[in-house]
Amino acid sequence: MTSQETPSQATPWRATVLTLFPDMFPGPLGVSLAGKALATGLWALEARDIRASATDKHRSVDDTPAGGGPGMVLRADVLAAAIDAADIAPDRPRLLMSPRGRPLSQTHVAELAAGPGP
Repeated sequence: MTSQETPSQATPWRATVLTLFPDMFPGPLGVSLAGKALATGLWALEARDIRASATDKHRSVDDTPAGGGPGMVLRADVLAAAIDAADIAPDRPRLLMSPRGRPLSQTHVAELAAGPGP
């Protein structure tokens, strides 16, 4: 954004969230400073339903783990189709929130905020 552009004139930083629960958004992101920035157009949020990429009549998105064990996991084919359908520009970062990933640090958030977003 140049010094002569107002926030509404600049291309907003965009976030696309792939979720099974799109009605939960913006949720906490719609209040406080983040909510004010969202309302004024400094950033934009799109919540996309992963279930829309399911191909069976029940719109199944999960299955039992391949190695067995308790619980369910997201189906890779459905998740891949949801990512492809989101049509996210290749220069935008992609984050997968997982308990096995590295922690999301303030330093990494600052790097993401300074990145392309759109």
